[in-house]
Parts: sequence; C-alpha cells; structure tokens
Amino acid sequence: MRKVLRWLLALVVLVGTLSTAGAATAATADTDIKDRLLAIPGMSLIEEKPYTGYRFFVLNYTQPVDHRHPSKGTFQQRITVLHKDVSRPTVFYTGGYNVSTTPSRREPTQIVDGNQVSMEYRFFTPSRPQPADWSKLDIWQAASDQHRIYEALKPIYGRHWLATGGSKGGMTATYYERFYPRDMDGIVAYVAPNDVVNNEDSAYDRFFTKVGTKECRDRLQAVQREALVRREPLEKKYKQYAADNGYTFTTVGSLDRAYEAVVLDYVWGFWQYSLLSDCDTIPVDAKHATDDEIWNSVDTISGFSFYTDQGLEPYTPYYYQAGTQLGAPTIHFPYIEKKYVRYGYQPPRNFVPRSIPMTFRPGAMHDVDTWVRHHAQHMLFVYGQNDPWGAERFRVGAGARDSYVFTAPGMNHGANVAGLAADQKALATARILDWAGVASTTVQENPSAAKPLAQYDARLDRRDVEREPALRP
Repeated sequence: MRKVLRWLLALVVLVGTLSTAGAATAATADTDIKDRLLAIPGMSLIEEKPYTGYRFFVLNYTQPVDHRHPSKGTFQQRITVLHKDVSRPTVFYTGGYNVSTTPSRREPTQIVDGNQVSMEYRFFTPSRPQPADWSKLDIWQAASDQHRIYEALKPIYGRHWLATGGSKGGMTATYYERFYPRDMDGIVAYVAPNDVVNNEDSAYDRFFTKVGTKECRDRLQAVQREALVRREPLEKKYKQYAADNGYTFTTVGSLDRAYEAVVLDYVWGFWQYSLLSDCDTIPVDAKHATDDEIWNSVDTISGFSFYTDQGLEPYTPYYYQAGTQLGAPTIHFPYIEKKYVRYGYQPPRNFVPRSIPMTFRPGAMHDVDTWVRHHAQHMLFVYGQNDPWGAERFRVGAGARDSYVFTAPGMNHGANVAGLAADQKALATARILDWAGVASTTVQENPSAAKPLAQYDARLDRRDVEREPALRP
C-alpha cells in the first residue's frame, strides 16, 4: 500500500512539475523579446532601433578575456540582433572587424527570411579588453566568443543556425566551424582567403598575369609604375596632404614607406574592389598623364590616407592577426624596374605599433585547411573570379560532405550567391534553405526552384564590397 501511495505521490509531483514547466515555457514565449534578451546573464542594452518587420538591438555581452581562464578578467563585446521571429532560423554573421550598428541583412538572412545575430570581433574598439593583452587575440579565442554567444541565445532562437561572413568574416565563420563543429547547421563563407603556407605565394603572381584583359592590366601597371617614377614630385604633394590633414607616419616609419605601400596596393586594390568595366576610368597613357591624374587614380583606388597612423590604427587587430596566425600575401612587380621599388610588400609587423609584441605561428592555417579538406560538412565557399584574395582559397576534399566551392563569374571581393552561374546559384540557395530547415518539398525535390524567401530590401540588403586592407608581408 505504501508503495502505491509513494508511486501516486511521485506521479502527482511529476504532473505538477510538467504543468509548471509548461506554464513557464508559455510565459517565456509571451515575454517581450527585449526582456528575454536582457534576461541573459551578462547581456545589456546599448540601444534599440526600429525597422519595419524587425526589432533591432545593439547590445553588450560580457566575455572572458581568456576563455581558457575565465576568472582572469572580462570585457564587453558588442553584438547586434536583427529580430524577425523566434520561429525562424538564425544567421550568425561577423565581418571580422567592427560591427555595424545600422540595421542590415546579409544574403543568407534574406535567403532564409530569418533572424540575424552580428558580432564585433574581439580587440576592435570598443570591444577591446583594457588593458589589452594582445596574446589573447587569436582565432580560437574569437571562435569561443561566438560559441558563448550562440549558447546564450540558443534557448531563445531554438531553430536552425547558420554562420556567415565575408572576407575576414568568411575566415572567421570557417574557424568557428573548425573549433565548434556542433554549433551551426551550415556555413556560408564569402571570399575567404586561405594562406596555408605564408612564405609561398606564387598563386598571386599567376593570378595577376591572367586577371581581366591584357589592355586593362597594362593600363593599371603603367599607372603604378609611373607613380613610382614620379616619386619625388608626388611625395611633395603627399607631404602637403599629410600636413593639411594632420597625418603622421610613426607606425610605418616614414612618409616614403607609406607612399610606396599605397602605390603597390594600386593594382591589387583595383581588382579587389572594381569590375573589368571600370578600366575605362584608368588613365590610358600614364607616361603623358599629369601628376594630378596619376595621384587621383592612385588615391581613388588605394587611398593615400590609409598607411598613416590615423588610417592604420583601426586595423591594428587585423594586422596583428596577419602577423601572428593568418599570414599575408606577397606579390612581385616584374614590370617595374628594381630601382623604383625600395621596400616591396612590407610585412604586417610594419603596420602594428612596436609596443605590441608579435610572433608568427605557422601551424594555425595549416590546421584549419586540413580540417576543411577532410571534415567539412554543410559548408559553402563563394569566391569572385577577379578577386585577388581568391588566388589562395579554401578547397574541399574527399572527406568533405555536402560542401561546395563556387566562383562568381567576373565578380570581385563582393562576390555572392546571387552572382553565381544559374545552376550553382540555385544549388547554393537550395542547400542554404535546407541547412536552415526551411526548404520546401518542392525545393528538396527540385533545387532549381530555390529562391530567397524574403523580398529584396534596398536599404536592408545593401551589399557593400567587404573592405579588406591589403596585407604587406
């Protein structure tokens, strides 16, 4: 009899517990999304910005400076949440740099009609620990930042998750998948460089002998060479330009070094950010162009402000990573006489203040590359045909499953799924929908029918080319 009573009592308690849990779940579901976000330990609101059909939150999230030793200090990492509905899939985006505080929607978010969480990469201000221990800026620590954010938000956004990013953000999404392969249901990495062996960069030299047309290459090379031939008068112009704008050159070392770095960026920068049709804007006859024409062409593409202290400072975390783990491309200039090139491509060390110690660790990229080749699952890499950064790219091998590497014809560093050839565009869209758990039966049976689920929004879906400063090894 006592056993029966104990069993009945246990059943009553269990039913009560389930009822209470059900009521709690219902109450949570009815709670305003802002309150649910701010109920997460360590989450605080910076501001909310309304946008039709969404709620957009700019937030701070408390992160450990060192995920291996969480007790050794924290910092505030800025994130944003573009909230659609908790019943929709979620896209986790990072550009690998600062996060924008203006509502925007990345391509996978439009495709799946989902929510979007965007993360500012650690050590980009204001998401920088104080004091800054730069040894804690590495790809594993950054992936662990994403992992903690995902774990904090997953109870709210319980549907499928995809990670995405462009350029350094595409690299970031890939590294996240390598270290935390169970978090995401799919990865969409755009124009992600993959410098496996830092000292072997002949792929870039081969790229620049074939990209575009010979006529366009000749025009660009002639302007670049002429800018070095006219170094003396153009550096006088540069000196005045720097004085007028309060620019200094302590980090790079001298105005002369900065000038050459800007000029050597010229050809790379054109193909990274421009299209073949833009060759019409390049001076036709560089030898007979005026100094102002040469200056303006170089400044428009490379930017004479970039290698100043003021231009480099926002990118210190990027160059630090390039010089410690990511690697940096080296290219040569066979069409320019050696007497005109004093420094060549300079190493990332030259673009980081000397007060910050740096040691290169060559094994990091080899580890990621090997993992992608043999273990990639639900990963899509998109490259632009005319983008220099695609000269060294990720590839998937026999061990990969349901993973793809596609190239958008004629596109630059802004390559995307929409720019792929029709069959690849449909396949990529279908896989993204499937990974996000929102592919219709029709799409599952016929991938060619796949289309983005959300209508294009000119403001929300503005697709700027991912800005990535050229590395100088």
